[in-house]
Amino acid sequence: MPLEVGIKIVADLQELSGVAAKHFARLATEAVLEKARFTVALSGGSTPESFYRLLANENEPYRAQVRWENIHFFWGDERHVPPDHPDSNYRMANETMLRKLPVPMENVHRIRSELTDAHKAADEYEQTLCEFFKLVGGQYPRFDLVLLGLGSDGHTASIFPNSDVVNERVRLVVATWIENFESYRITLTPPVLESAAAVDFLVSGAEKANALREVLKGDYHPELSPAQLLRRTRANVLWLVDRPAARHISTSDKDEG
Repeated sequence: MPLEVGIKIVADLQELSGVAAKHFARLATEAVLEKARFTVALSGGSTPESFYRLLANENEPYRAQVRWENIHFFWGDERHVPPDHPDSNYRMANETMLRKLPVPMENVHRIRSELTDAHKAADEYEQTLCEFFKLVGGQYPRFDLVLLGLGSDGHTASIFPNSDVVNERVRLVVATWIENFESYRITLTPPVLESAAAVDFLVSGAEKANALREVLKGDYHPELSPAQLLRRTRANVLWLVDRPAARHISTSDKDEG
């Protein structure tokens, strides 16, 4: 069972972003004080954009609270596109946050998704994780924080329903073909996500409501609703959810803080 699972319902995406930024700053500060670094796997999609902008905003408190030179940025998944492509998760994070912060270039560990062979990109990123975290055979990296989203189909990172990735327990990173998009995605695998110290789900929008209910309260079938994999992690899991996405969650499920 998880060490701690929280569900925080907020009014809208703006409030969600503020709560996420506050939580990020606290975890980063604690980790840097304890071990002089903080490792985070970023998520893509539209939901975290305003959160990233808050962290980089000089008029907000979070920027000054974090020792950015001690933060190491990774990605939970990436589209098989060049880093300047409109669909690139790296591009979004770089434009909204990273290039505005005093983060050393060597602290940004992106997936080389511009490689023609997506499987080679996955292999290289797995090697990056092994070298950075100094892993030996059979070990998984332990991120201080993994940021995740939730798709309306129940996917998270790039682990989609009925994907073989759901059952992957050996590899750290894989390239997976997504038929709906007719393209590859490169993604961290379930044991890597499950091994994190903390996981924050950022969920916004009414179109996510059915998927959220299924992930939190449905029968456990991660092959159909892959985000359910995080129901059996030992990480501290925090669900940050706006009211439209939370409309099917009962009062007893809520922690409105």
